[in-house]
Amino acid sequence: MTQQPHSTQQPHSTSTGGEEKPPVWNDAGQHTGQAPGSRGYGPPPSGGGLAVGGAVFAGVLMLMNGVIAILQGISALAKDDVYTRVGDYVYSINLTGWGVILLCLGAVGAVTGWGILRGMAWARVCGIVLASLSAILQFMFLPYAPIWSVIMIAVDVFVIWALAVYDPKTSGARQ
Repeated sequence: MTQQPHSTQQPHSTSTGGEEKPPVWNDAGQHTGQAPGSRGYGPPPSGGGLAVGGAVFAGVLMLMNGVIAILQGISALAKDDVYTRVGDYVYSINLTGWGVILLCLGAVGAVTGWGILRGMAWARVCGIVLASLSAILQFMFLPYAPIWSVIMIAVDVFVIWALAVYDPKTSGARQ
């Protein structure tokens, strides 16, 4: 019985055509990705579904937030007694002023949300700016509707995050 020398190289898997495929694992035991031509497990493609889904959800939130802000603005303009009066508040703007602000921001926000859903690249940048501005204005609106303002600040933070991590190059967004 003779001993054959051991090879120090790992054998490569061969396909039925006789061509060799590179290994999925390197000599150091690190994962190198999915072998070409195989249907095994590999790293997820860049720009995963979470970022794309988050951007679509952010677009829906901006569209809905815009429509709600339009309705809030109309109600603040129609009657000054819809929201409770605040005594001494640092950011004192009368309800007519808030109505105009909410009406304008709502219209721009709804158009931006529509643009995000359509995949427009300008809408992503505009959405981040509008969500940042909305969070600041909701902080100023806090004494008029405290629970609603806190919820909207949280929604604005999510919208900023979702639009910031979204990579339009991998999803085919229009310029």
